[in-house]
Amino acid sequence: MPGDAAPSEHTIDNVVRRDAGAPLAVRMRPASLDEVVGQQHLLGPGSPLRRLVEGSGAASVLLYGPPGTGKTTLASLISHSTGRRFEALSALSAGVKEVRAVIDVARRRLTAGEQTVLFIDEVHRFSKTQQDALLAAVENRIVLLVGATTENPSFSVVSPLLSRSLVLQLQSLTDADIRLVLERAISDRRGLGGEYIVTDAALDHIVRIAGGDARRALTALEASAESSLDGSVDVDLVEASVDKAAVRYDRAGDQHYDVISAFIKSIRGSDVDAALHYLARMLSAGEDPRFISRRLMIHASEDIGMADPTALQTATAAAQVVQLVGLPEARLALAQATIHLATAPKSGAVIAAIGAAMADVNAGKAGAVPPHLRDGHYAGAAKLGNAQGYRYPHDNQDGVLAQQYPPDELVGTDYYKPTDHGVEREIGPRVSKLRRIIRGR
Repeated sequence: MPGDAAPSEHTIDNVVRRDAGAPLAVRMRPASLDEVVGQQHLLGPGSPLRRLVEGSGAASVLLYGPPGTGKTTLASLISHSTGRRFEALSALSAGVKEVRAVIDVARRRLTAGEQTVLFIDEVHRFSKTQQDALLAAVENRIVLLVGATTENPSFSVVSPLLSRSLVLQLQSLTDADIRLVLERAISDRRGLGGEYIVTDAALDHIVRIAGGDARRALTALEASAESSLDGSVDVDLVEASVDKAAVRYDRAGDQHYDVISAFIKSIRGSDVDAALHYLARMLSAGEDPRFISRRLMIHASEDIGMADPTALQTATAAAQVVQLVGLPEARLALAQATIHLATAPKSGAVIAAIGAAMADVNAGKAGAVPPHLRDGHYAGAAKLGNAQGYRYPHDNQDGVLAQQYPPDELVGTDYYKPTDHGVEREIGPRVSKLRRIIRGR
């Protein structure tokens, strides 16, 4: 029966185990709401999550937040709610067959008056087909779904399932929260049982490298304690036991979108130092450098454009370096492109121009091509009036002459509006002069 399989890292059996051989982060999972640290914005009296944990809630929920903020902990507490049976699946290993088996069991239990809570860890990894298999059971409350995800459900959960569930966003734990978790683990009998002396400086260092992730903090504490020969833990021991702080960044998740958004907005805002920080953050986390280079090329046209036409050349060259050389050396080209784009004069005239032109086309302003501009390279074209009267610009010594180019209803429409930033300061007057000649003014 689903839920009876051998426990894994993601199953509730493993979550609630308290034996001495379990990792410190598992042994220290809260056994009641009173032990939960943080997330008070979701656990107030009468809140949907508190009612669910206490066994009186009836709504399915999606717990969304960064790693180590308590999603699985809350699921384990829900598993102890009175009058409910609990089933756990991991999206890493379960398929549609397992989902339907759980639903069949839950349906039989419901006829006997028993409700089933179905916990799905990493629900964002379920395919659309797997998520669709849950819809009817969730809608008819055959199961009470509790999904845990590090990704924004708006990107990873199908809309019908999203609309049938409460989305509760867990927040990163504060430094004070992490310190409380560590202090409790040091003294609690489920943890280190007071057998180790951890200096304040060591605690501060663990808090700093945890980045709001309680699991990471407890793992660092456990690794440091295991390395201690005399029952004491100081900063040097922590640094020796923990190679480096993992950068919180999920290449497939919400942090992915947040960091790349901050990267582009920092370049747009001309903050070269912030842009380099986010670039380093992505590279350290293993982001695909091709993705970064693509965004740089887009940005070069979107936010710089003709204010510095060489920006696109630099971004394209960086993309070529990524392809031909690869990391780690390619990080230099990406950094150079980032610095170039961040310090370049900015202009949104390119994106504004194509946006306005496409808006007119989408609105139906796509009249007939003027006859003199039509293709005349086929028999009978002249009889149709095609290419008749066309004036060849190179016949004029200035290379430009008066002639209608747009459809009749768009004559006189200005899409490109140069700014006075960078090179566009010189382009602007030239564009105005060209328009006057072409339009015969």
